[in-house]
Amino acid sequence: MSKQYLTTHIIDNAHPIDIYTLAVTPSQILSASGSSSIKIHSTTTSDFPIAQVLKDVHPLGCHHLATSQDGSKAISVGFGGEVKVWRYGEGMWVEDGELGGLSGDDDEGKKKKNGKKTKLKVGEMWAVALSEEGRFVAATSYDGRIGVWDLLTEQRRKIRQYETKGSFGLCVDMSADGRFTACGHESGNVYIFSNDTGRLLHSLPGLVKPVRAVAFSPGGKLLAAAGDARLIGLYDINSGEQVANLTGHGSWITSIDWSHTGEYLLSGSLDGKVKVWTVDQKMCVATHSETDKGLWSVKWLPKVGRNEGFATAGSNCSIAFYREASGG
Repeated sequence: MSKQYLTTHIIDNAHPIDIYTLAVTPSQILSASGSSSIKIHSTTTSDFPIAQVLKDVHPLGCHHLATSQDGSKAISVGFGGEVKVWRYGEGMWVEDGELGGLSGDDDEGKKKKNGKKTKLKVGEMWAVALSEEGRFVAATSYDGRIGVWDLLTEQRRKIRQYETKGSFGLCVDMSADGRFTACGHESGNVYIFSNDTGRLLHSLPGLVKPVRAVAFSPGGKLLAAAGDARLIGLYDINSGEQVANLTGHGSWITSIDWSHTGEYLLSGSLDGKVKVWTVDQKMCVATHSETDKGLWSVKWLPKVGRNEGFATAGSNCSIAFYREASGG
């Protein structure tokens, strides 16, 4: 079994420096890099025109973006430690405040020390994820703590804080229903927590090198995890058992993304290749490479008709768009 994807468009020099992160809404793709601005392109036409540029929002650059499935909210994290919340309305993205730090909260999210509000430490938060409807935010930290916030509370209260073994939290994801949070760490550890009970469900086996990407399947039955071990581990969320290893990349895997149906998994690597995997047969069905430079982010695009498509970005500063060949 194989699938064929064609390069339909490339935005050259989309950013002046490495593009570290992509995020997708039903009608747009957001991109961010080591430069200070976030760019938004429309995905409703084949030439992917610029819809908006958020200028100078992260002075030292932005390394993570996350969007809600309905496209109403976004979170961006800068190298300076700032975590910004964005709201989409009337055709524009507008800043909707910042998220507090992981340095402790009381019930109102306003932990104070020596009479002063606790400040976010520079670079304290790293990876972020949003629940499907954009209500809950999960974030990792450099010292292994994982926080979950409720954006609908008045003070955007932190409702959970999970402690791990202190290793840098490189990636995080939240299940579509907001019930589970998963995180991957520099130590190679992967954890799944229950947001309902606040307890650790599983400490997952199988990856002994840094984990750079975790992603729940749309149906919430599987978790994919990948990183420097050059493989993708698939885990059953209920049992915590590893059900598959997907191998084939020649370097660190930096990004993974499930298709909308959960049938396929997309992966990008520093080997410059993007791969499409069938989950049922646990095999690679497509490999593409437009550049010998590393990929930092890969994302499925909104489906057009019967054909699926995806976008890739990385060290070549460009965004490449692919669409499944007719009849593929």
